[in-house]
Amino acid sequence: MPSVRWATLSVSSICLIFSALLAATDRITEPKTTIKLTPNSAPLPQPTASSANTPKVLVYKTMLPDGSARFSDQRPVGQAFELLRFDCFACAPNSSIDWQKTPLFKQRFARLINQAAAEHQLETALIRAVIHAESAFNPNAISAKGAMGLMQLMPATMQQFQVLNGYEPEQNIRAGSQYLGQLLKDYQGDLTLALAAYNAGPGNVKRYNGIPPFAETQAYIERVQILRRRYAAD
Repeated sequence: MPSVRWATLSVSSICLIFSALLAATDRITEPKTTIKLTPNSAPLPQPTASSANTPKVLVYKTMLPDGSARFSDQRPVGQAFELLRFDCFACAPNSSIDWQKTPLFKQRFARLINQAAAEHQLETALIRAVIHAESAFNPNAISAKGAMGLMQLMPATMQQFQVLNGYEPEQNIRAGSQYLGQLLKDYQGDLTLALAAYNAGPGNVKRYNGIPPFAETQAYIERVQILRRRYAAD
């Protein structure tokens, strides 16, 4: 991938750039790399060249004195930076995680999740399961295709639901839950189709007249349902 020149951009500007590039595409076409996180995860370590979990995109973020953010695919020299690296947590078909036993995130963002569940008539267990599957509760997650935040919202989805900052948990959970609720209505309450559309895009569900034949999407649906049952039983 060609190097990205240094640029000083706000988070909303980043969203608009991704939107222009990605609005015409469905969410996935191939399996994504998984980064393993747990409820007690430390900050993400810097990857090594030999790491089997090296993601497709590395984005380095530095903050300027005026509060604006600077992003690049080149590691900054001589200054502090944050490495934004992520891809769908529950999507790798060959994941070694035991989804029946992996630790749950029982308390994180409880107020926001409860509020969104009540507003959009969703189970809190379902919202929590989707967040767990999408980002492992990492609000700074960004995927190789530009999906952002806890519920991994694509730029077009953020624009549709008027999200100004995809990393801000309240905006992200509100919009992600609203979108999930809309998909459930579109598919007459069929959770598997709603999850397929959330992961692979409604266009792919329509194209294949059901769950798309993507190993990632099929793994994602199964794992979200496992997590949902576990969160509901807790």
